[in-house]
Amino acid sequence: MAAGIMKKSGGGGRGRRRGRAQPMAEINITPFVDVMLVLLIIFMVAAPLLTVGVPVELPKTAASALPSEQEEPLTVTVLSDGSVQIQTTETARDELIGKLRAVAAERSNDRVFLRADGAVPYAQIMEIMGALNAGGFSNIGLVTDSGGPKLDGTGASGG
Repeated sequence: MAAGIMKKSGGGGRGRRRGRAQPMAEINITPFVDVMLVLLIIFMVAAPLLTVGVPVELPKTAASALPSEQEEPLTVTVLSDGSVQIQTTETARDELIGKLRAVAAERSNDRVFLRADGAVPYAQIMEIMGALNAGGFSNIGLVTDSGGPKLDGTGASGG
């Protein structure tokens, strides 16, 4: 940090040397605080951008969000082409139940979030939900975007 030279003040006595320099024992922490505040702002801005996810066009509903938990929930995603991903790993449909059973054996809760593209047919989503149930996950949450129709005449019209 910034250590400076401080001149000793005082009356010039006869046996003393004039202007003897002594090191300053104080540290200026202002630059340190400035750097720490800048780093704090950088991390506050960058942290939300680090969320892992697969881009999917989710359907919109009027349902509110589920409360968060301690353990990160398992996410299964069905893309518009019908492919299935567990978290971010693509999985073949015939291997899905086996992988889900292996994951369920390592987890403490049976919560799973199912994300499906709005273009995926309802029958395919129900097949995946059946596979989730057969794999040991009975607490299935369907993920949607908020702001959809409320079906009471006050929300946005679907279509």
